[in-house]
Amino acid sequence: MLFLKMPRFKKYQLRLISVCFSALLFMAYWEKIDNNIVTHVMSFSYRYIFNSFTFINTSLRVNPEDALKYNKRRYLLNHERKCDREDVLLLLFVKSSSENFERRRAIRSTWGNETYIATTLGVTVRVMFALGLHPEPEYRSKLKMRLFLEDQRYHDLIQQDFLDTFHNLTLKLLLQLGWKETYCPRSQFLMSADDDVFVHIPNLIHYLQRSNGKDLWIGRVHRGSPPVRDKESKYYVPRDMYPWLSYPDYTPGSGYVLSRDVATKIYQASLTISASFHIDDVFLGICAKVMDVAPKDHLFFSGEGKAPYHRCIYNQMMTSHGHVGDIREMWKRATEAEAGQVSSGLIWRLYCTVVKVRLLCVPFISNSYSCKAAFL
Repeated sequence: MLFLKMPRFKKYQLRLISVCFSALLFMAYWEKIDNNIVTHVMSFSYRYIFNSFTFINTSLRVNPEDALKYNKRRYLLNHERKCDREDVLLLLFVKSSSENFERRRAIRSTWGNETYIATTLGVTVRVMFALGLHPEPEYRSKLKMRLFLEDQRYHDLIQQDFLDTFHNLTLKLLLQLGWKETYCPRSQFLMSADDDVFVHIPNLIHYLQRSNGKDLWIGRVHRGSPPVRDKESKYYVPRDMYPWLSYPDYTPGSGYVLSRDVATKIYQASLTISASFHIDDVFLGICAKVMDVAPKDHLFFSGEGKAPYHRCIYNQMMTSHGHVGDIREMWKRATEAEAGQVSSGLIWRLYCTVVKVRLLCVPFISNSYSCKAAFL
C-alpha cells in the first residue's frame, strides 16, 4: 500500500514545491510591483484631482539665449526649397538613424511615396527623414558618403550636427519643429513618425481633409504617466530634472499629427523651455501645456504592437508600430483591402465589429489598439 501511495505523494510534493517557489518569486518582486502600483495611483491622482501643472511656467523656463543653444544646430544636409512650389497639405517627418538605409527605401516605395500620394489622393505631401550624426566616429565617416549619395538621389534627408542617441531625441524634435517653421510654414499639418511605423496614408489624408485644419493634435494619448525613477531604465528621469508626480498629457513619439497653428505654438514654447529634458514626446507635452494645447486621442494610432493583419483593421487604421522588415507586405495588404473591400452595409459592419472584438479585446493578444476601437 505504501508503494502504491508513493506516486501520489510525489505529485503533491511537486505541487507544494511549485507553490512555494511561486510564493518566493512573488515576494521577491512584490516590492517592485507594489512601488509601481503606488507610483501610478499617485500619478493619476495628481493628473485627475489637481490637474494644474502650473509649475511648468515657473520651473522649466529658461532664457532665450539658453534655449537657442538647443534650437540652432548646424545643418549638414538640407533642402531649403522643398516646400516652395506647391501648397503642402502634410509635412511628414520620419525620424531615422543614419544607418537605416533599407527602412528609408521601404518607406519611399510604399506609404511615403510622394508621387503615389499626389496621383492617387490628389494632394501634396512632403516626406522628409530627420537625422543626426552616428554616435561612433569611425562608423560616422563611413556613412557620410553613402548618405550624401542617397540624398543626391532622393533629396529628402535633413541632418543636423548632433549625436543621434536616445538622450538627444528632443534635439530631433526641435529639428522638425524648426524646419517646418523656417522652410515649410504653409504646410497645413505636421506629422512625426518613427522609421519602424507604418502609416496608412489614404486613411490619414481623408481624416485631415475632413478636419477644419485648426487646433488639432492627434495620436495615442498618454494621460497621468509618472516619471520613471528606475536608474536602469532608459526612460529614467532624476528628481532634480523633474520632481513632480505626473507628466502632462502627451502623444508617443512613434506617431502623431499637429495642425499648423498647434505646431507653431509648440515651437514658440520650445524656445522658452529647457531642451535638456531628453524624453522628446514628454517635452512636446510640456511645451503644449505651456500654450494650453491638449491632445486628442485617436483609437487607431498604434500602441507598442503591430496592428492585426485584417481588412476590418485596415479600413480605419492610421498607424501601426514595430515594422522593420514587413512594411512592403503591410502596404500591399492595406492597399489591396482598400481597393477591394465593401465598407458599407449593416452586415459588413456587424462582421467587422465581431472580428475587431476578437482581435483587440482578448487580453494579451494585441497591444496595438485599445478594445474601444473595436466598436468604432
